[in-house]
Amino acid sequence: MKNTFHCCATCIHFKAARVNDHMHYFCQRLGYETKPSYQFSCWEPKEQVKKLMKKRLSSEE
Repeated sequence: MKNTFHCCATCIHFKAARVNDHMHYFCQRLGYETKPSYQFSCWEPKEQVKKLMKKRLSSEE
C-alpha cells in the first residue's frame, strides 16, 4: 500500500518561509530547497502526521 502521507510537507525537516512575496521550501536535513510534494527516503513524519496515519490504519482494520 502506498503511503499517501509521504511527502516533504509532512516531514519534521521541512521548513517554509515567505521571502519577497514568494514561498521558499527548504529541507533542513538535506540542506537545500525542495517542494512540498517531493519524496525522499529520509522522510520522518511530524507527530500530527503519525497520529493521522495511526488513525487511518485503525479505521481500515
